[in-house]
Amino acid sequence: MRMASIASGSSGNCIFVGSSRGNILIDAGISRKRIEEGLYTHNVDPRDIDGVFITHEHSDHVSGLGVFSRKYAVPIYGTKETLLGICQYGKCGELDRSLFCEVEPDETLQIKDMEVKPFRISHDALNPVAYRVESEGQAVAVATDMGTYSAYTVEHLSGLDALLLEANHDVHMLQAGGYPYYLKRRILGERGHLSNEMSGQLLNAVLHNGLKKVFLGHLSKENNYEALAFETVRTEITMSDSPYKGDDFDIEIAKRDTVSSMVEI
Repeated sequence: MRMASIASGSSGNCIFVGSSRGNILIDAGISRKRIEEGLYTHNVDPRDIDGVFITHEHSDHVSGLGVFSRKYAVPIYGTKETLLGICQYGKCGELDRSLFCEVEPDETLQIKDMEVKPFRISHDALNPVAYRVESEGQAVAVATDMGTYSAYTVEHLSGLDALLLEANHDVHMLQAGGYPYYLKRRILGERGHLSNEMSGQLLNAVLHNGLKKVFLGHLSKENNYEALAFETVRTEITMSDSPYKGDDFDIEIAKRDTVSSMVEI
């Protein structure tokens, strides 16, 4: 399997996942041009995308979906509520609803040689999900936009070969920053976003010797910065009761404006 972040951050998200026979995108929250350029960076033809899997209807996850879908007529996957929310989000423009494919949390879909399993996340959207993708005994997952996590989350992120995990904000930067109170409360709430510390704690719960790559994604532009997220997560690992240290794993920041490396499993 292969995995790369085309863009990840509070301003737009798009993740590529590929197998020996199939290719999908998880979210399309950047322009069609940026999606195309990101795919071409890793020698992937946009015409070879077999589906776009949407986590939820917020603009930083769907803003490029309409233009991309109209050009390539690619199937769009999401929960019933998410697809309805996309239709109500005017900036996507006219969408061909015949391309809509409903998913249900915890029900696996087959896309060529990939099994795609959506699972529930805690976020202030209509019916948001994260995605776990498996093929030929390998597994990757994309899990962002979570205000909290549970044993259910840990179960779905266990045994992975690669993971893109949210590390959205530094709590102290957010509390001291210029966001209005209601927005700070939303981000810090159980339907908001994972802080750097919580990201490290969740990562600790799913670490194992076979985990080859971790991307830290969906960083806030205003309330975080790359070095802080990186070091905070590594410190959480090192200071935990687990046998691992922060430098035992290949951890990379998934950036908002730069395509990541391609992890090949």
